[in-house]
Amino acid sequence: MPTIVFASPKGGAGKSTSAVILAAELARSGAQVTLIDADPNHPVTQWANRPGCPSAITVVAASSEDSIIDTILEAAQRTAFVIVDLEGTASMTVAYAISRADLVIIPTQGSQLDAAEAAKAIKLIRQQAKAFDRSIPYAVVFTRTSPAIKPRTYRHIRREFLDHSVPTFDTEINERDAYRALFSFGGTLESLDPAQVSNVRGAINNAHSFATEVVGMLRTGNTASLSAETAT
Repeated sequence: MPTIVFASPKGGAGKSTSAVILAAELARSGAQVTLIDADPNHPVTQWANRPGCPSAITVVAASSEDSIIDTILEAAQRTAFVIVDLEGTASMTVAYAISRADLVIIPTQGSQLDAAEAAKAIKLIRQQAKAFDRSIPYAVVFTRTSPAIKPRTYRHIRREFLDHSVPTFDTEINERDAYRALFSFGGTLESLDPAQVSNVRGAINNAHSFATEVVGMLRTGNTASLSAETAT
């Protein structure tokens, strides 16, 4: 079953938010999902311990570098999807998780600093593809963006990725109060009270578009695929 890994050397890039909304969308569609929380701060575990975590989602707390591969392989035997939320740093746990991925998603904000960190993640993917002699597809997703305003820096970084043949999601993970509310109140976007949280419907539509694009990438392989032959 597919293993989707969220990776970025930079903390605060939106890995946990992206992982949770993807897991919830897949569960809402009827899939069984294992969500591996490999971030030492355990944001996903804290979310799951609040009321309303879907029964179709099994959250496994952080695994060490000695066990992360076994944890991923065991989860893939039990559920339709495995999603791994990694720590925001370079480590052997991160490297080993990437080595097992069917898709690595690299969340990045629209700044030059984040773009540089995304480049580091891509370099690590190349190294793991070469070390494990397998193809590792990946794509960048822009996070915490405005649905209406596209700053010049953001547009420049998108062009740079395009010029360097770095695949990016068409869908962006927008800056939404509803996403923050998930980690305060628990549950899913659908369970949030629109009277207390602004524009829940916009967040639901955004999350659905993202999940649809992820599934499409897994089905068609419409990403960069770095094999041992192409990695340098």
